[in-house]
Amino acid sequence: MLSATYPFPPLRLPARPSASRFLLAVFRARLGTVLGAAAIGVVWALPGALVPLVIGQGIGAVSAHDGAAVWRWALAAAALGLVQTLTGTWLHFLNYGLWLHGAGSTQRIVSAHTTRVGAGLREQTTTGNLVAISTTDINHIGNTVEMTGRAFGSLLAFVAVAVWLISTSPLLGVVALVGVPVAVLGIGPLLAPLQRRKAKQREKRGDVNALGADIVSGLRILRGIGGERRFFARFRETSQRVRRAGIEVGKAEAWLAAAEIALPGLVTVVITWLGARLAVSGEIGIGQLVSFYGVSAFLIWPVTAATEAVGSITSGLVAARKVVALLALRPALADPEQPVPLPAGPLELVDTESGVRVAAGRLTVVDLGADGEAVADRLARFADPAAGEEVLVGGIRTDQVALAELRRRVVYAHNQDIWFSGVLREQLAPARPSGVSITEALYAADADDIVEALPNGVDEVIGERGREVSGGQRQRLNLARALAADADVLVLDEPTSAVDAHTEARITERVAALRRGRTTVVFSQSPLWTHVADEVFTAKVVTV
Repeated sequence: MLSATYPFPPLRLPARPSASRFLLAVFRARLGTVLGAAAIGVVWALPGALVPLVIGQGIGAVSAHDGAAVWRWALAAAALGLVQTLTGTWLHFLNYGLWLHGAGSTQRIVSAHTTRVGAGLREQTTTGNLVAISTTDINHIGNTVEMTGRAFGSLLAFVAVAVWLISTSPLLGVVALVGVPVAVLGIGPLLAPLQRRKAKQREKRGDVNALGADIVSGLRILRGIGGERRFFARFRETSQRVRRAGIEVGKAEAWLAAAEIALPGLVTVVITWLGARLAVSGEIGIGQLVSFYGVSAFLIWPVTAATEAVGSITSGLVAARKVVALLALRPALADPEQPVPLPAGPLELVDTESGVRVAAGRLTVVDLGADGEAVADRLARFADPAAGEEVLVGGIRTDQVALAELRRRVVYAHNQDIWFSGVLREQLAPARPSGVSITEALYAADADDIVEALPNGVDEVIGERGREVSGGQRQRLNLARALAADADVLVLDEPTSAVDAHTEARITERVAALRRGRTTVVFSQSPLWTHVADEVFTAKVVTV
């Protein structure tokens, strides 16, 4: 789990970022740490390149029977090992911080954007895509940022080795400088198929996540109609497609892993063979031959690091494409460019399309049957009216009011609103302090008996979707949550459809008393709500 206290600087993205620009923005946000990791990576990698040279010098000192030189080179090797140990520890710390930054910053910007898109998100993407981005794609982006130090260090270590080889033997230096880059380029043709297969695997993974989420959310219904076997077969078939796509990715990665060993291995063989010939001809000593062999073996490391970096960037680009595609989604309801503030106090609601008019500070019952939910959506601006029509709140068109202010002043509570897992008190408490306490809200919704029956009362942990309570109990808790917000305008859609008549009678009386002086509109066909209403609106007539 990402640390909640880790400082994530904001990502500065262009209006329509591409995948590469998104990754660059992630790097720029932590440029100091990235450069620090690159510098430490260089200091960490150089000892690995220098140790074969030091050992070769030590062997040369042994051949010359120079005991003092042997000690000096032994101490030098020990010092290099100590430097590599210390810088390796520091590099690991920085790399982990960079991974946290890449994954955490992506997670934050995705979470913030999905919140802004809001209810329109479901129509534009799938649950599986969101799950894949939040679990897999952020890891790939984190890995892309994390590999910086090792990649830079390995590159500079290769340059240092090549310079030594040229100074010692121009032939061997040219072989290293030409052979290793050619080996890296030889791996290039394997990357395009790998990227395509990873993108395909990513799509299949999103499909199986979406199907799994649908099955879990509809498990009770599936059991009721006996559809478990059919959906299990669908899930198994979909997961097998993910497995086959994963096998194709594994094949491409296997060829890549083989190439990153075989191609630089050929360079190592050539350098070792040429070094042995030079040693036999007397052009170089035994110590230098050992150094050549150690250095040639070391050359596999930069190639492996380069391959790892390219693989991480490939996966990061695939993941970043999904992220920027999600960031391109826009809310179905746009905020006005110049918002108009709502007047203070109770607000009047008017919907010209249906003719519904809700007086300010009064309890109005609207009986429109199946059309009521669409009107409620428009009054709270969860949907815009048809062309030529308008919805007014406090005399101001809803599309001229900032959505944040509208959501704060006009609260819409549907009888099927869901619950998240967590402490009941935290679920009931409004985001901002209000004039209605949780106790008052529970009493008005006739839900205090539900809380009393819980072992820990309002401190009880409620599971996802409130499955610990019945449908009627959950509906009463939904109403209590809406009442606790103490909004200037409260829109209730069939708030008591799942309770018995005696309970409903108590709720209507208490809600009318609690909401007196505030604007309340109840979409219901129940005569008990009509009995306590100040006004009643039907499709044919308005009564007062």
